[in-house]
This record gives sequence, C-alpha cells and structure tokens, in this order.
Amino acid sequence: MALNFDLEGIEDYMGDHLKLFISLTIGLLFFVGLIALSVFLIVVRGKEQVMVPDIVGRDLTQALMELQEKELYPRIQLRSTGSESDRGTILEQEPPAGTIVKAERRINLVVSQGVALDKIGNYIGKNIGDVRVSLTLLREQNPQIQISVKEPFMYQYSSEPVGTILQQNPEPETDITGSTTLELVVSRGPENVRIAAPDLRGLTITQALERISQAQVNFRFTLRAANENERPDTVIAQDPGPGAELRPSDRVSVTVTSPTPSAGEVVGMYTYTLPQNPYPLLVSVEAELPSGVRQRLVSFNHSGGEVSVPYRLPFGSTIILSMLDREINRQQINEPVENLSLDEM
Repeated sequence: MALNFDLEGIEDYMGDHLKLFISLTIGLLFFVGLIALSVFLIVVRGKEQVMVPDIVGRDLTQALMELQEKELYPRIQLRSTGSESDRGTILEQEPPAGTIVKAERRINLVVSQGVALDKIGNYIGKNIGDVRVSLTLLREQNPQIQISVKEPFMYQYSSEPVGTILQQNPEPETDITGSTTLELVVSRGPENVRIAAPDLRGLTITQALERISQAQVNFRFTLRAANENERPDTVIAQDPGPGAELRPSDRVSVTVTSPTPSAGEVVGMYTYTLPQNPYPLLVSVEAELPSGVRQRLVSFNHSGGEVSVPYRLPFGSTIILSMLDREINRQQINEPVENLSLDEM
C-alpha cells in the first residue's frame, strides 16, 4: 500500500509542474506577440505628417532652410525670366503651400535664373576647330557669357568629315544665363579609312612640308648632314614608300639632309610630344621672326605623339605650335631646340 501512495504523489507533483510550464510558455508567447504587434503598429503608422510651407517668392537659400526644418527635400528646376533682380527666387512650388504630406517628401521648385544672356548656337555639322574660335570670340565680346567645352569629347565613327560635330548638349536655342558647359559628340571619320603615302623623295624641306600638309599624314623627320654625293636640304629617304596605304594614326619616317644656313641663321629640329588623340586634330607650326612677322612652317592633322619639324631660321626667332587654333607651346631658337613634352609646360 505504501508503494501505491508514493506513485500517486509523484504523478500529482509532475502534473502541477507541467501546468506551470504550459502557463509560462503561453505567457511568454503572448508577451512576444504583444511586442511584435507594437512594432507593427509603429511601422504601419509611417513617417510623421507635416504641412508644406509657403516658399514662393522666397530666396532659394531661405526656402531650403524652411524645407529642411520640415524634413522635406527639394527637386529644383531652373527657368529664365525677364528680370535680373529675381535671380535665385522661388517662382513655383508643387505641392502647394498648406498641403499635408509625409516627412521626406520631394517638393518640386521652379527657381529663377534671371535674364538670359544669350542662346546656345547650333553647332551640329560644324568643325570643332571653327566652334572653338567662335566661342572664344563670343566670350571676348561678352565676358558675362562663359561657355566651356567639356573635354575629352565623345567620339563616333561617321561618314561626316573628321572633326564634325554630330550632337550637342545643351540643345540649340537653350538660354545662357551664366556658366555653361557644352558637351559634344565629334566625328572621327569613317572607320578603316586609308590614306596613300605621298612621294617626298628629292624634295626640299619646304616642299616636303607643303606636300605633307596636303596629304594629311603623320610624319617624323630625321635630320643629318649631307655626304659627298648628296645635296643639302633634300629628302633622301622615306618609310613607308610612296603609295603605301596608311591609317590616319600611321606615320611616315622622312630623312632629310641639313640645309646650309646663311649668316645669322640657325638650323635645327623642333620636336614636341602631343597628347594622344582619338582621331587626328589640326596642328600648325609657325615661326615668329625677330621682325615680328609670322611665317607658317607647316599645318597637318596629327593623332598625337612626337611632332618634328626641321627649320632654318634667323637667330631669335620663336617657333609656335598650335592645335585647333589653341597655342600649345612656343620656344625661342638661338640654338637647336631640344625635345619637349606636354608635361614640361
């Protein structure tokens, strides 16, 4: 009888503790569920609602501060007006003042740019060199107009001649109200175009430079003294030979004998290293004589790398190298000019 009594006591004890465990588990689950429900309700409620302030007619800086206080963010659009006095003033806003919105909402603002100084021209179809010159003249005539060309350009193969502008941004007739950056897409000419190497053999240096200008090929001169069987100031070799098909980036190596200088003259080789270009750009080399007179030595399309031009000029002359009508380097020559690179400017 004692054994039966003990077993019944154990069963009662286990039953009581099992009920306690189940009660605690249910209570814990209810507590966790209550926390989850609270978080859900907070999330569902979302961001705080605010009233859009009235900022039309306000200065942009003051308007931005008011929006910031309301935790609202601007999306700005600029517009030209007929009065310079309202530059930087808020002209329109959307949503309008008094609208109830959630915090962090975007507010569309139209801001005055003042009076348009001029309009962007239509440069499509024009040569990039001509456009540079026209923009320079525009800035000189009206210093308030600051139009810069974004470089490097975007290039595209095209049937249009090399250097032709294919696209522009901003579009033509866009108002100019201050500093403007012009983005251009420029033709790099037809893909896989070929040029025939000119025949320079037997020409003087002046004649060779003139023919190179007409042929529009890259070249590299080597200058050496004439031997007994050679004439001074003469092309004695070229590689590749006449008629060879060249790509615009290929180069013709030309060997010439040194001309005989007269009294007061110096003979040498002007060399300069241009940056690499995605297509050949117009380069010109001129000499400014001590008298102030300018003399063109050669002009050609060049895709970058070393430019070399032999010369025979009076002491004190200055050689000027320009690319797209923009001066790149000038060097006075009282003795043969050493090789220069863009990094040394």
